Amino acid sequence: MKWHSIDDARGAAPRPGATASARAASAAVIRGASAARRRALLAALLACLAPRVAAQPHRARFSDAEAWSRVFDDPARDAWQKPDEVIAALRLPPDAVVADIGAGTGYFTVRLAKALPRGRVIAADIEPDMVRHIEQRARQLGLGNVTAVLAAPDDPRLPEGLDGVLVVNTYHHIGEREAYFRRLATRLSSAGTVAIIDHRRDSPTGPPVAMRLPPETIVAEMKRAGYVLAAEHGFLPRQHFLVFRRAPAGS
Repeated sequence: MKWHSIDDARGAAPRPGATASARAASAAVIRGASAARRRALLAALLACLAPRVAAQPHRARFSDAEAWSRVFDDPARDAWQKPDEVIAALRLPPDAVVADIGAGTGYFTVRLAKALPRGRVIAADIEPDMVRHIEQRARQLGLGNVTAVLAAPDDPRLPEGLDGVLVVNTYHHIGEREAYFRRLATRLSSAGTVAIIDHRRDSPTGPPVAMRLPPETIVAEMKRAGYVLAAEHGFLPRQHFLVFRRAPAGS
């Protein structure tokens, strides 16, 4: 569904050679210690390595659209994703041009296209197989108002004049988010909105907990990118739902 790299890791990664040498030295010390001492040394080693592991970019592959469709389009998802309520909350005009960033297999793309028969839906994803899957799915469903776009990790490659942008379970994957969303702002219409839906830390589904962002972080990042919070919805049991507009000029 999504961007490969979750966040740009802050701080330099350890040099591979240095890390390997340190691991080898630590292993030698552990092997020569008593059982109790080995357990203590191992615990200390893991504690030292944990911050380095957490700092590495989380990478996920979503190249097999057919396989992922069984996850993303599982009918059971509707109960907590509430797609109809989400689309209604976006308050899009009937002829809206809307983009679905990180569209994946088209869970929201298809629903948006059906809800906006006079509108246009642009599905953007960085995985070529996901783009092909959406194109095929739209043809099979007779949805002529769907366009699938192969995005870049740092640019969704969308046209100007967007009335709405939907970013579901994707925000945390995007690196250099401030630059990304500043670029996206130039694609919005004067009243265009960006809706970000992403997993709460206590959600039973979603990315590793360490990669989940509190709403305060999202709001702060979007503010730096030139947006203001326009609405916040609390009806999704597993996700934050934040809607942004471009900040007024000079603010």
